[in-house]
Amino acid sequence: MVPPNQRLRQWARRLKSSLVMLWFCSRHPDTPLTARLLAALVVAYAFSPIDLIPDFIPVLGYVDDVLLVPLGIWLALRLVPAAVKADCRVRAEAWQAAQRERPRNLWAAAAIVLVWVLLAWLGWRWWSGR
Repeated sequence: MVPPNQRLRQWARRLKSSLVMLWFCSRHPDTPLTARLLAALVVAYAFSPIDLIPDFIPVLGYVDDVLLVPLGIWLALRLVPAAVKADCRVRAEAWQAAQRERPRNLWAAAAIVLVWVLLAWLGWRWWSGR
């Protein structure tokens, strides 16, 4: 029987592989537009160095990491044709063998910072208007 911490590490490795594969799927010309947009959104969020819900917030901070990202990966991959997935899986494995560090998406990080600034501004407007 595999210890729980080993299963968690294996799950995390598969998740990272799926994200890299999804990244290639989002750029593949044979990926349908809906799948491409969803894949790009999921990958951008997952590779962003900033979470929409910070991890230090109890329970909610890990909801995106444990539920939203895997659900987004699952849904996006269901929309991608099998031939595209096979091709992108090979490309993702080759990329991961050559690269050592996780890709980062600074555009998604900037978008998340803008969402937080907008929420802070709206909260300030609401609070000051009371």
